[in-house]
Amino acid sequence: MMFKPSLLSMALAAAFSLLHHPAARACDDCGDEDAATTSAAIEAGQVAAAGNSATASASGTPTRNLGIVLIAGNATRSLPSNIPTTMESVTAEEIARSINATDAQDALKYLPSLLVRKRYIGDYNHAVLSTRASGTGNSARSLVFADGIQLSNLLGNGAGFTPRWGMVTPEEIERVDVLYGPFSAAYSGNSVGAVVDYQTRMPKTFEAHAKVGIFHQPFELYNSSANYGGYQASASIGDRAGALAWWVNVNHLDSEGQPLTFITKLTSTGKPVNAATLPVTGNVLDADKSNAPWQILGAGTSYHTQQDHAKLKLAYDFNPELRASYSLGWWKNNAVGSSASYLRDAGGNTVYSGANIGIGGEGGKQYAVANTDFGQNRDRLEHLMHGLALKSQTRGVFDFELAASSYDYRSDEARAPNAPKSLSRPAADAGGPGRITDLSGTGWSNLSAKGVWRPSGSTHVLDFGLQHERYVWQQKVSDTADWLSGAAGALFTDFSGKTQLSSAFVQDAWAINPQLKSVLGLRAEQWQATEGNKTAANGKPVSFATRKEQYLSPKAALGYELSEAWTLKLSTGRAVRMPTAGELYQGGVNANGVYVPNDLSTNPNLKPEKGWTSELSATWSSAKQQLRSTLFHEDTRDALYSQLSSNPADPAKTISSVQNIDRLRTMGVELAYSAEDFLSARGLELQSSLTFADSEILENAGFVSVPGDTVGKQQPRVPKWRATLVASYAITPALSASYGLRYSGPQYGTLNNSDPNGFTYQGFSKFFTTDLRLQWRVAKQWTVAAGIDNLNNYRYWAFHPYPQRTYHAELKFDL
Repeated sequence: MMFKPSLLSMALAAAFSLLHHPAARACDDCGDEDAATTSAAIEAGQVAAAGNSATASASGTPTRNLGIVLIAGNATRSLPSNIPTTMESVTAEEIARSINATDAQDALKYLPSLLVRKRYIGDYNHAVLSTRASGTGNSARSLVFADGIQLSNLLGNGAGFTPRWGMVTPEEIERVDVLYGPFSAAYSGNSVGAVVDYQTRMPKTFEAHAKVGIFHQPFELYNSSANYGGYQASASIGDRAGALAWWVNVNHLDSEGQPLTFITKLTSTGKPVNAATLPVTGNVLDADKSNAPWQILGAGTSYHTQQDHAKLKLAYDFNPELRASYSLGWWKNNAVGSSASYLRDAGGNTVYSGANIGIGGEGGKQYAVANTDFGQNRDRLEHLMHGLALKSQTRGVFDFELAASSYDYRSDEARAPNAPKSLSRPAADAGGPGRITDLSGTGWSNLSAKGVWRPSGSTHVLDFGLQHERYVWQQKVSDTADWLSGAAGALFTDFSGKTQLSSAFVQDAWAINPQLKSVLGLRAEQWQATEGNKTAANGKPVSFATRKEQYLSPKAALGYELSEAWTLKLSTGRAVRMPTAGELYQGGVNANGVYVPNDLSTNPNLKPEKGWTSELSATWSSAKQQLRSTLFHEDTRDALYSQLSSNPADPAKTISSVQNIDRLRTMGVELAYSAEDFLSARGLELQSSLTFADSEILENAGFVSVPGDTVGKQQPRVPKWRATLVASYAITPALSASYGLRYSGPQYGTLNNSDPNGFTYQGFSKFFTTDLRLQWRVAKQWTVAAGIDNLNNYRYWAFHPYPQRTYHAELKFDL
C-alpha cells in the first residue's frame, strides 16, 4: 500500500504490533505459562508504552507491552517506548536448538528479511546488517543495542563501520528482539531499517556455565585449497545476594578464515611477451563482475583472528520499584592478514612480484606485479564499553529511566607494508617500511532521560524523553620504519570530526476501545557537525565549518482486532538519517598524501537522508500457528551512497565519493509463518519467511559511466527475493534436531547494475544454503551439540567469498 508523505504527516495515528505472536511470547526468567496472562491484560484494557513497560495482569504476573504484543516478564534493559511495527524475536533456547552460533550476529540468521554479511567466524570489520530496503553497504541504516547500550557504529557508513558484535557472546544472550522500520519516536532515523536489541542474562540465583566449541571448514576456490577453522571457549557465572545481582562472562575465540580477496590482472592490460619475460604457471583464468576476462594470480587477506571478551553486569534494587544497573564490556582483537601467490617459476619457486611476469606461454601476455599486490596487515584493537542506568519499575502512574553509556576505542591500530616503495611479500614478512592507521580516541557516548505516564482511569499512555548522542572520529595515518612493530614516524594523513544529535520525543498510546488502538508520535532533532579537519603529508591543515540543522519526524499507526484470530495494523513514519563524520570528512588526499582542493571525496555539505516508510500488516493466529503478511513501502530522498560524478575542478574527469542520490523507492511484501506441532507432529516447530522487495533508483544527478545510467536501476545489494525456513524437532525430551534453509536472489553491487556476474571476486551473487544442527542433553548439567553450516556447500559471494561447508561441535556445562 502506498502513502503520500503529505497525507501521512497529517494522519498521525498509531498501531500496536500483532496479537498472540508465538515468537514474541518470551521473557526473562519466566516460563511459557506466563504468556497466558497476555490476553487477559488486553481484555482489561491495559495499554502501556511498549519497550519494557510493565503492568500487572489479573493473576499478578508482570507483563511487558510491545504495541499490542505483550511479553510476560521483568525486562530491565530500557524504559518503555511504543514500537508499533512488525516485531520478531528469538530466544536463547531457540538459538541453542537451531543455530550453530559462534558470534552474536548468528542469532539473526533466520529472521525475516535480515542478513548479516558475516564473511568468516570472528568477522569484526565487514559484518554489516542488511534489512528490507537497505543493503550490506548501508551500516548506518539500522540500530543495534545490547541491554540498552548502543553497539551500532555511526561514525561512518559501510563495511568498515559495523556494529560491535563482539561485545556480546552467544552464551550471554537471553533474547533478541528485532523491530522493523522507523515507527517509534524513541529512535533516531538510523532505525529506518531495523532496531536490534540483545538482552543478556541476569541471574536470580547462583548459576555457572561453561562452553567449548570447535569448527572446521575445508575450502577450495581457484587454486586455494586448505582447511580453516578454530575454537571458542566461554565461561559465565552469576548470583543474587539480597538486593545485589551480578554476572560475569568471559570468552576467547581463535579463528582462521578463508581467503577474502584475490590478486587479479585484466587480460586487456597484458602486453606482448619479450626476452625479459619471466614465464610462470599457477594462474587461473576467470571473468570479473562485468564478465571481462582476468587472471587470478593469488589469494589475499586471509585472517587469523584472536578475540577476547569480558563482561561485568551489576544490578542493585534500592527497593522493589527502583533499580540501578551497570555494565562494563571489554573486547580485544588481534588479527593477522596474509596472502599467498599461485604463481610458480620453472624451478617451482613462488613468485610474488616482477615487472615482466609472463602468463600463458609463448602466446600469452606479460603483466607487472607490484610489490604491494600481495599485501599483509596486522590489526590490534582494544575497546571498552560502559553503561549505567537508574530505572523505576512501579508500573503505576509514572516511571522513569536515566541512562548513560559510552563506547571507547581505547586502542585501535592497523599496520600494513603499504608504503609506495614497500618490500615484496617475502621481505615484508621480516618487517620493513609501512604505515600505521591509529583510531585511538575514537568513540561515541549516549545520554537519555525517559519517562512514561499512565494517567489513572485513562486509556492513554504517554511516553516521552530527551536524548543526546555524541560521535568522535579521530584517524591518524603515519609512516613507520618497521610495519610489524615500529613506532609511528612522519604523518601521512590526519582526519577528524565530531557529530552530535540532541533529540526530544513524545508518543501517545491510546486504547480507543478494546479492538482499536492508536499511537501518535513526534521526534524533534538537532544535529551538529563540528571540528571537521584533515592534515595532509605536507602538514597543511584543512578545516570545515560547523553545521547545525533541525528536523521533525512524525510517527503514526493504527491497530485493529478484527477477531480473536485476525489483526490489522497500519504504520507510517518519517526518518531522517544524518551524515556521519566518516562520510563528511574522509578522503580528499591522493596516494602521495597531498590534499586535493575541490575533491568531492570529502563533502562536508552532504544532506541527510529523508524518507517515509509505511507498512500494512494482516495477521492470522491460532493456538499454535501464526501467519503474517506485510506490505511495505519506503520513499527516500537524498540517499547517501558512494558514486561517481564530475569533478567541479575538472568537469572532464569523474571522481568517486559519498554523494546524495535524489530518490530511492522500495516496495514489497513480507510473509512470515510459524507453527508448533506442525502437521500435528508433536515436537515439530517451524518458522519461515518470504520477502519480495523491488528497490529502484528513481532520480539521481550522479552517475557511474555516463549521466543517467543509474536511473531505473535496482538499489545495490538489495535482492528482490529472500526466504528462510528452520524446522526443529524434539526427537526425545533430551535430543533435538533442526534443519534450516536460506535463499537470496540475484543482486547488484554497482549503482548502474553493470555487474551481472555475481559468482566471482567483487561480485554479489544469489545463494541457497542449508544448515543442520543436533543437540543432546546427555545429563542434567551436560549438553553436546554438532552441526553443519552450508551443508550443500554452495559457493556464493558478497564481494568476498562466503564460507563453504563448515562443521561445528560443542560441549556445554550448566550448573
